[in-house]
Amino acid sequence: MATAHLDSPENHSFVKRPNRTIIALATPVLFSMIAEPLTGLVDTSFIARLGAEALAALGVGTAILSGTFWIFNFLGVGSQTEIAQLWGRQDKARASQVAGMALAMALVFGICISCFGFVLADRAAALMGASADSEILTKAVDYMRVRFFAAPAILLTLTSFGILRGLQDMKTPMKVAILVNVINVILDPIFIFGWNAFPALGIKGAALSTLISQYIGASLCLYSIKLRFPLPEKLQKEDIKGLIKIGGDLFIRTGLLTLFILLCTREATRAGAESGAAHQAIRQIWLFTALFLDSFAITGQSLIGYFLGAGKVDLARKVALYIFSWSILTGTFLCATMLAGTNIVINLLVPTSALALFSSAWVVAAIAQPVNALAFATDGIHWGTGDFGFLRNVMILATGTGALLLLGLANAGITIGDGLTTIWTVTAVWISIRAVFGVTRVFPGFGAAPLKECTQTN
Repeated sequence: MATAHLDSPENHSFVKRPNRTIIALATPVLFSMIAEPLTGLVDTSFIARLGAEALAALGVGTAILSGTFWIFNFLGVGSQTEIAQLWGRQDKARASQVAGMALAMALVFGICISCFGFVLADRAAALMGASADSEILTKAVDYMRVRFFAAPAILLTLTSFGILRGLQDMKTPMKVAILVNVINVILDPIFIFGWNAFPALGIKGAALSTLISQYIGASLCLYSIKLRFPLPEKLQKEDIKGLIKIGGDLFIRTGLLTLFILLCTREATRAGAESGAAHQAIRQIWLFTALFLDSFAITGQSLIGYFLGAGKVDLARKVALYIFSWSILTGTFLCATMLAGTNIVINLLVPTSALALFSSAWVVAAIAQPVNALAFATDGIHWGTGDFGFLRNVMILATGTGALLLLGLANAGITIGDGLTTIWTVTAVWISIRAVFGVTRVFPGFGAAPLKECTQTN
C-alpha cells in the first residue's frame, strides 16, 4: 500500500475507507507469511529423496535454527512499533536513527550467531537426540553449519520487514519473501542433486540454496530502506536499551507460548501413538490458520502505532475495533471451514487408528477459532501501543493456568471425553485467558493501558 498520505493522519485512507485499508494491508502480509512454509514443504520433498537419515537431519537442523532465530524476533516486532509511532509523529530523522540501530544490531547478532552456530552445531544436534556416531548427526551438522552463515541475512531481513511494515509498506516484504522462496526452490534441485558439471551436494546443497536466496533478499530489503531513509548521522545508545527491553519481554512471552505447545504435544504423545498422531494433524492445521490471524495482528500493529504517534488516540481505538471485528469474522470463517473440511483433513493427515481420538478434539479446536482470533488481534494491538510488558504478564498467567490444568488433570486421571479432547479444551482455556485480558485492556481499558492513558491526556 502506498504511504503518500502518511504526513496527514486525517487524510489517511483508514479514515475514509477503514475496511478496504485493513484488507489492502493484511493481504500482502498473509502472502509473505505463507511463502515460507510452502517452500519448506518443497525443501522437505527434495530432501526426502535422499533418504530417511537426510530427512531426519533436516528436521533436527530446522528445529535448532528456528528455535535460535525466534529469540531475535524482537528486532522485527520492536522496529515495527517504533518506526510506526515515529512515522506518525512525522519524525523521519529519528525514525532513520532507530532503523539504523536496529539494522546494526541485527548485523552484529547475526555475525555472532554464525560464529557460535558453526562451533556448536554438533553439540546442538546431539542435544536433539542425534547419536554421536550417526549419519543423522553428520548430515544435520553439515546442514546447520552452512545455514548458520546466513544468520546476518536472516536477521537483517527480519528487521527490515519490521521497519517497512512500520511504514505501512506491506508489499515490499511480500515481494521479497516470494522472490526469496522462488529462488530457493529453483536452486534446490541444482545444488542438491547436481546439474551438468555442478556436483550433487545433498543436504548441504539445500542449505546453500537457502543461504544464497536469503542474502539476495536481505540486499533487496536494505536497498528498499535506503530509498526511504537517509543514512543517520549518528546512532543513539538509548535505542539499544529500548530494543533489548522489548526483546526481554518478548523472549519470556514467546518462550512460555512455546512451552505450553510443547507440554500439549508431550501429553498427547504420552497417551500413545494414536493420540500423538491425531494431535499432530490438528496442530498442523492450527498453525496454518494462525497465518491468517497474524496478518490482521501485524496490520493492526502498524496502524495503531502510526495513529498513536500522531496523537490520534480516537483513530487508534477505531483501528482496534476494526481489527477485532475482522479477526472475529476470520476466526468464524476458519471455524466453519475446519468443520466443513473434516473429512478432507482425515483423508490427508489422520491414520485410521487415530480417527476415534481425532474427531472430538478437532471440533473443540475448530470452535475455539473465533476466540483464538481475538487473542491474535490483541497481540497486534498491544504491540502497536508498545505494551509488551502487559503481553508478557498475560502469557505468564495463561501458561501457568494452562500448565496447571493440563498436568493436574493428567495426574488426577480426569479427562473430558478422551485425553486428546482434554488437551484441546485446556488449550481453549489458555487462549481465552489471553483474549479476555487483551480485549478488556482496550475496551474499556484497565490498569496502565496505553490507549486509556492517552485518552485521558489528549
